[in-house]
Amino acid sequence: MEVTIPAPDGDITGYLAVPSGPGPFPAVVIIHDALGLSADARRITDRFADSGYVALSPDLHSRGGFFRCVRQVFKDMFARRGRAFDDIETARAFLAARDDCTGKIGVAGYCLGGGFALVAASRSFDASAPYYGQLPRDLSVLDDACPIVASFGRRDPSLRGAATKLDAALTERNIPHDVKEYPHAGHSFANKIAPAPVNTLLRVLGVSYHEDSDLDAWQRVMSFFGEHLS
Repeated sequence: MEVTIPAPDGDITGYLAVPSGPGPFPAVVIIHDALGLSADARRITDRFADSGYVALSPDLHSRGGFFRCVRQVFKDMFARRGRAFDDIETARAFLAARDDCTGKIGVAGYCLGGGFALVAASRSFDASAPYYGQLPRDLSVLDDACPIVASFGRRDPSLRGAATKLDAALTERNIPHDVKEYPHAGHSFANKIAPAPVNTLLRVLGVSYHEDSDLDAWQRVMSFFGEHLS
């Protein structure tokens, strides 16, 4: 369902999906990719709810739409601060205040959202699941990170070596983690952003849905969240 999320500097919109049953349930904030709160972002939010999580995807483009907001959202991600991070925290607080939430809250992000999920791992969340997210330039931001389950595609030209680098950084910091790079997957391998014929073309560019990798990553995330958010 579409919801309004009260925020100190102006309300934002989002998409909320709730499991069936009385609860309470753990919760997840899902951070969308650069395309915004698309049909695919809603599909992913429903997927988390179907697996037993109160799931909320805040629209980081709420204040002016894609063309006005996407540049600022990227800027906030690389700066590791700004309104986008404030909106993510507002979404977390929105879930924490719900009667059907246990208080255990994770964060998951895709592409652009994966970068946010990595940085947000040090900001009051109990577990983080970044999918092919840009690593912070300064990895010290991970010093106090919550447990992280991260997924990358080896055929992703934009993130070569990111999985190995992240795994080493988390190991050095003794942070519980599960980092995996999928050999046959590229960028956006868990996002269904294009019909099958177009997806085939995008695969050549290293940006396409890859079902086997998506299914395996999902099982890893569910297992990891089940351990750290139960």
